[in-house]
Amino acid sequence: MVVQNQQPLAGIRVLDLSRVLAGPLCGMALGDLGADVIKVEHPERGDDTRDWGVRVGSRNTSYFNSANRNKRSMCLDLQTEEGQNLARRLAAKSDIVIQNFKHGGAEKLNLGYEQLQALNPRIIYCSISGYSPLSPERGRPGYDLVIQGESGIMAMNGEEGQGPLKFGVAAVDMFTGMHAVQAILAVLYERVSTGRGRHIQMALYDHGLAVTSYYGLAARLGGEDPPKFGNSHPAIVPYGVFEAKDGPLVIAVGNNGQFRQFCEQVILRPDLAADPRFEKNTDRAKHREILLPILEESIRGHRRADLIERMQKAGIPCGEVQGLYDALESPRTEAARMLHRYEDPEAGPQAIHAPTYVIDDARAPVRHNPPHFGQHTSEVLQEVLGIDADTLHSLKARRII
Repeated sequence: MVVQNQQPLAGIRVLDLSRVLAGPLCGMALGDLGADVIKVEHPERGDDTRDWGVRVGSRNTSYFNSANRNKRSMCLDLQTEEGQNLARRLAAKSDIVIQNFKHGGAEKLNLGYEQLQALNPRIIYCSISGYSPLSPERGRPGYDLVIQGESGIMAMNGEEGQGPLKFGVAAVDMFTGMHAVQAILAVLYERVSTGRGRHIQMALYDHGLAVTSYYGLAARLGGEDPPKFGNSHPAIVPYGVFEAKDGPLVIAVGNNGQFRQFCEQVILRPDLAADPRFEKNTDRAKHREILLPILEESIRGHRRADLIERMQKAGIPCGEVQGLYDALESPRTEAARMLHRYEDPEAGPQAIHAPTYVIDDARAPVRHNPPHFGQHTSEVLQEVLGIDADTLHSLKARRII
């Protein structure tokens, strides 16, 4: 019997030793699903992203807040023996550890997989690095921008004739973080029967290659980079961003029946549907250089709202192109409850993305707003390790915490 309102990972503890984006996103997703995520930060500088983006209060930023909801923050100097011992004691009482130190860095801090597995055989340990542990480059630091260049992602973005172009967000970091969650949940399920954890090893470069997906396979089959199509699709026509009389919209005609309806009921050009050059999608893709200018001219003659209304009646996927601010503040976002609004004691009213998980008709809650720097240090050490007030005072005085 499922307990109502209990989150799937309630009772699971995560020790998040990671920083920046891929690891923190992994930890945040586990927190969204109900795990108690303890984020360990350096007692002076904290997570690097506390200094990236728009400032929110004294030590938080838009970047940090995007990857650290549903966590508790504690400060711990892992360069000290005493700090390492506290981290090891926390790991002994945790189910999952996430770290993204350079290859071999965790071992130097006595926090490697084998070192922690000896303390806690049930530990599920996730290492996130720039390059595969199977690669001779495993010691190189990995950054999303570098990986986007090396993996071919930059080569497939943008319009034909345009130079290398990265994604607007750190897509490789995000992809890696979410795949790390999948692996952790799989091993967590396996642990029910085996009683033992595993060492999960994720690499940004591996995920950069994976992001290229069908584009990457087309390059291999063709022996060269495929053409760039920008906002269009390499195999489906019409499919992309078009300019109406009063602004841009997205049109995604997915099959031949939709194309016929699009011509007859939306842009009022039944002659195009009857043209044998455009009857099937393979034909439309072959003659895209002829068809697209005709469609673009026709679309420019109509208001965006009229086009969208007609396409929705015809069941053709479509939508207006919005700016980031407008999208976040739209009635659609509000209706989906995809913004979590809260009062920050330093910065006043704030909003962050809500978790994307909807389970049993309820969106996963934000139990912890993005934490202030070291906000939960004393709480975690007292609750998890039973450390008394005098010891806490001594640790603070010596800048261990």
